[in-house]
Amino acid sequence: MKIITCYKLVPEEQDISINGDGSVETSKAAPKINPFDLNAVEAGVQIKSMVEGSQLTALSVGGKALDNPKARKDILSRGPDDLTLVIDEQFEAMLPHQTARVLASAARKCEFDLILCGDGSGDLFAQQVGMQLGELLNVSTINAVSKIVSVTENTLTVERALDDEVEVLEITLPAVVSVSADINEPQIPSMKTILAAAKKPVATLDTEALELAALPKLVDAISVVAPKQAERAQVIVEGDDEAQIAAFADHLRKALN
Repeated sequence: MKIITCYKLVPEEQDISINGDGSVETSKAAPKINPFDLNAVEAGVQIKSMVEGSQLTALSVGGKALDNPKARKDILSRGPDDLTLVIDEQFEAMLPHQTARVLASAARKCEFDLILCGDGSGDLFAQQVGMQLGELLNVSTINAVSKIVSVTENTLTVERALDDEVEVLEITLPAVVSVSADINEPQIPSMKTILAAAKKPVATLDTEALELAALPKLVDAISVVAPKQAERAQVIVEGDDEAQIAAFADHLRKALN
């Protein structure tokens, strides 16, 4: 079975800062693997162990951040057998529909039986890429998967937890599956797997190889700014007798009006 697990690099949250005009500064934020995609990678490792002879490929599209050696070693140390990257400046800040189109072209080149995605990304969390990817590839597609039950060469059985019930679904392969964050606990790479990651193959595809047409933009991001922080009155009412309770209620009424 040929399994692809898609992942995205996102800025390290602790390195993000806010400028004086409210704009978000990410230029000093180191790239890291999207935390939600780590669940997809771990699910891929699990499925690979269930079907003998399976091959697990990590796939990502984006800008120059994908050239980061540390990020490459990080993803390969988590179980994939190899890595395929699509790197181009025009892929630096894509919207979900654009990302899905590039991933679909790359997946066709790599060939696949199963594609795994995280439910969303740590920056946009649009939760759309996996579903749009499946639609573009015209294969079985499902999201919010919370458990892998069983897998054969032709089918995948999963659980999906809803508000008041748990669905058990059998999906015909090939398929695109987006997994939820509670499907597993991603393993921390050992020193052995980190060292082995440096020897795993990395392939790079360009736009010419993918025969990509122009990506429709549809939406223009005018600006990204942090919300203004509200000024707090910082009124503290001490005590619990009737006078203090009345004063507290009075402050609440004034704040709500």
